[in-house]
Amino acid sequence: MKAATQAGVRFEVDEAPPLRIAAGGGLQLAALMINSVVLVAAIIFRAGGGGEASLRWGVFAAVLCAGVSTILQGLRLGRVGAGYVIVHGTSSLFISVCVTALAEGGPGMLAMLVALSSLVQIALSARLSLLRRVLTPTVTGTVIMLLPVTVMPILADMLGRVPAGAEPAALFSALATVAVIIAVTLKGSGPLRLWGPALGVLAGVVTAALFGLYDVGLVAQAAWIGLPRGGWPGLDANFGPAFWGLLPVFVILMLVGSAKSIGVAVAVQRVSRRGSRAVDFRRVQGAVAAEGVGNLLAGLAGTVPNNGYPAAVSVVEMTGVAARSVGVAAGAAFVALAFLPKGLALILAIPAPVVAAFIAMAMALLFVAGMREVIQAGADYRSAMIVGVSFWAGTGLQSGVLFPEFVAGFAGGLLQNGMASGCLTAVLLTLLAELIKSRRRRFRGRLDIDELPRINVFLADFAGRNRWPAAMRERLEAASEETLLALLRADEVSADAGGREARTDRRLVLSAHRAANAAVLEFTAAAGEEENLQDRIALLSEQPEHREWPEHPERAVSLRLLRHLTSSVRHQQFHNADIVTIQVEPAAVVTG
Repeated sequence: MKAATQAGVRFEVDEAPPLRIAAGGGLQLAALMINSVVLVAAIIFRAGGGGEASLRWGVFAAVLCAGVSTILQGLRLGRVGAGYVIVHGTSSLFISVCVTALAEGGPGMLAMLVALSSLVQIALSARLSLLRRVLTPTVTGTVIMLLPVTVMPILADMLGRVPAGAEPAALFSALATVAVIIAVTLKGSGPLRLWGPALGVLAGVVTAALFGLYDVGLVAQAAWIGLPRGGWPGLDANFGPAFWGLLPVFVILMLVGSAKSIGVAVAVQRVSRRGSRAVDFRRVQGAVAAEGVGNLLAGLAGTVPNNGYPAAVSVVEMTGVAARSVGVAAGAAFVALAFLPKGLALILAIPAPVVAAFIAMAMALLFVAGMREVIQAGADYRSAMIVGVSFWAGTGLQSGVLFPEFVAGFAGGLLQNGMASGCLTAVLLTLLAELIKSRRRRFRGRLDIDELPRINVFLADFAGRNRWPAAMRERLEAASEETLLALLRADEVSADAGGREARTDRRLVLSAHRAANAAVLEFTAAAGEEENLQDRIALLSEQPEHREWPEHPERAVSLRLLRHLTSSVRHQQFHNADIVTIQVEPAAVVTG
């Protein structure tokens, strides 16, 4: 498949835009997201009955931890962080359970629950490869598409959050926001398009101010610099019945939040490059790890959990600036705003209908990003069924159409969240699809060319069990040989570039199963440092006269052969494993 071009990307993730663009983009993201960060935290602490001191500290700590998490995502410190623009904020997914924790045990118990459950995310990030057959592009794409469904009730509430008689003003303010964002995004070019979301919000604020909806008094009363009154609530180590009753729910929600983070991390990779590339799952692992660390900090600080905001991905796509320095700037702005009450008040005074209109525009683009993730992975009738049923289930349960009495009382109402129920449905259907597949046969050995004779014996037995002719067996052997050589040669090139010897201790697991009339072979090896084979094969399709490896021309030849022998190649790179999945059909099918 020829790589699609993201023509609208002005600055890729690892490029360095001018300081004014990086800082301006970061401030724009912070200004657009801060309202949601503070609003969700305020709702939780007010509903939990913690008092004004608890509210002030909870909001302060939520903004501070969201900023630190956003910076971690942009910087990518070791295996923590995606190295992309992923803005964090308080999660509406946790509203009901956090309110219950505050009401039954106070801020100290909430802090302990958040801190302990965050360890699940950190552990999950280290072994994400084990879930590769569950968290497929079909599942993550479905989660991305369901995110707008989950947000819809919140948007409806925000649109109506105006004084009695001010409904026309709310409508005009929201329409002004939407109109300017659409006009600038469709017609704007160059620097103007960078400020499309901000200009839309500004137009909405001006319209609202003309009708008297902007709360100037809130800004005037706020202090310029300061810390919240009250203080850190501490960690409540009194593990009573209420704690043990809520801990499993927090863990489940952390896993659901991780699925959301995976979707966000995949989506941001799709919009941050000029050309289409394979998803780097090491970056996805980093995104989940950073969220786990951020939630651990949130628990220790005595506030609510946070996760990646999908709306930020849409802003990146609208502006075309994907440089991770923008994410770092947004996180730094959050940290600064935490200590600037007047700055927070200036943003918090933005009327709710304006914020809702902006989020609605962002969600519209995010839905398309989810569709793109499913389609680019190669949608077939199985994935279409999983997506369709899961999306229908998530939408129906979110809207209360499906079994409302049962859903409301099950697991604290967890299934009433469309993203959680849709994700669970997609995971269960994916597991069912795995169970009914033909039995997988496995070969174990070393990642070494000397293993080729044993691999050929394994493949001959596999072909014989499926009653394929000799031509298919030979095709399987040739495709496996080229995959093995591609992995080994990529390892050697990476070693030469780094001035060291190639690794010789990598283990290999080769699994094979039949899918319709095709053979699917999965090569799993201990993690190496080679470049993504899927990207290299796509590059060969774009550039027939490939000249990227003048010192290693045999590498290009090997990849060309692999491209012609297989109908698809997928390379998933994790920190602990490299997984190359190829599909071989009896007839010659050329990828690309």
